[in-house]
Amino acid sequence: MGQGETSTRGTAMEGDCLSCVKYLMFVFNFFIFLGGSFLLGVGTWVLVDPTGVREIVAANPLLFAGIYAVLAMGAMLFLLGFLGCCGAVRENKCLLLSFFMLILVIFLAELAAAILAFIFREHLTREYFTKELKRHYQGYNNSHVFTSTWNAIMTTFECCGVNSPEDFEGSRFRVLHPDDMVPEACCQRNSNSNPGDMGYINKEECLMGRMLFRNNKGCYSAAVDYFEMYIYLTGALAIVVLTIELFAMVFAMCLFRGLQ
Repeated sequence: MGQGETSTRGTAMEGDCLSCVKYLMFVFNFFIFLGGSFLLGVGTWVLVDPTGVREIVAANPLLFAGIYAVLAMGAMLFLLGFLGCCGAVRENKCLLLSFFMLILVIFLAELAAAILAFIFREHLTREYFTKELKRHYQGYNNSHVFTSTWNAIMTTFECCGVNSPEDFEGSRFRVLHPDDMVPEACCQRNSNSNPGDMGYINKEECLMGRMLFRNNKGCYSAAVDYFEMYIYLTGALAIVVLTIELFAMVFAMCLFRGLQ
């Protein structure tokens, strides 16, 4: 009689633990689902944003490829979160094992992406952008993708060069336009000018390099100031997503073994 009660009690406790793991897995997968939705939203926003974000990304091939990687990762997390929730609710061993293997692959891929981002971090430095600007920027040739991208960046963020207007000294732009110290995109504009009117305060003085009529802040600092909050938010979210994925894998395996 005592053994029967102990066995029944043990079975009930195992059932309670299994239910707890089941609901915890559902919660963690719901957060994975939300994380995937967020990454999809961020990637889509960068690609369609009209305020110059897309131009900044397009200026660097690594960043441009990274946005599509974020979109792909977001879509995969979105689907995995959905599958994980279904597997937890239905207590389906096949779904749970498939979920565990897929999320393990994604977890390892995200770690690899973080390592590659650290290795190639020199491609996001001031020196790299300055070298590229000096080598490729042409000034007024808007059919040239690199040039039109930088013109859009400097116009949108009201900045000039990577660090300052002095970045154009010894550049390809000065070779093509020896009479201009800076390009038109660096010139200050009237705040009340019409949308179709460039509205320069004094373009001639600006092109001669007069500080009062040009934008003197570098675009690197302007972009960092603009994106600082998003950079920290993205980094924090990445850490949270990796942690949630790790716990989701643990709960998936525990639930899988419990169902056996």
